[in-house]
Amino acid sequence: MSASPRQQLLELLQHGPRGSASQAGDRVRELILELEAGQPADLQAAGAPELLEGVWELRWSSSRQPYLATTPWLENLQLLAPSRGLALNLLRLAGPLGPLAGVAVEARIRIVTDRRVEVCFQRGGWLGPRLGSSRLQLLRTVQQPFPAWLDITVLDQDLRVCRGNAGTLFALVRRGDLSLADLWPGPF
Repeated sequence: MSASPRQQLLELLQHGPRGSASQAGDRVRELILELEAGQPADLQAAGAPELLEGVWELRWSSSRQPYLATTPWLENLQLLAPSRGLALNLLRLAGPLGPLAGVAVEARIRIVTDRRVEVCFQRGGWLGPRLGSSRLQLLRTVQQPFPAWLDITVLDQDLRVCRGNAGTLFALVRRGDLSLADLWPGPF
C-alpha cells in the first residue's frame, strides 16, 4: 500500500532535500496541489483556529528570497496565536545556539474568510537571549505600505500549506517541541 499524498509530502518536508531549487521541488508542488484539491482548509470550521495556533517551521518555499530559503543550519519559524490576534516570524540558527539570537517580525493577524488571514506587520529587528523573565531585543516599528495576507490552503495537526499575497507557496510543519511562550519576545 502506497503512502497518502499527505504522508509523502510530510516525508519530503521532514527528511528530504530542502529548498525550492531541489529536484524534490516539483514533487512537493504536485503533492501540495493534490492536497489543496482533496483536503482544503476551512479556517471557519470548528477547531480550525486552534489548529492554526502554535509554532510552525518553514520547510519549503517557492520563493527565491534568501530570508525564505530553507537550510539545515537555519530555523525559519512562524509563531501563530490567532486567539490573541498575534504572529511572529523568527529566523534563527538551528541547534543549541538558536535561543541566543534571531531576527524577528511581529504582526497582528485576523482570520477574515474561510482561507484568508490578514497580516499587519508592526515591529521587526533583533531578538537576543532571555535573561530571567525578559528578553534582550531591539525591535523597531515597521512601515507596511500595503495590506498583506496569507491564504491557508491545507491545515491539519502537523502540516500547513499557504499562499502569500506575492504568489509565494509555503509548506510548514508543526514544531511540537517548541512553545509560543518560550519563543515570544515579551510576556505571552
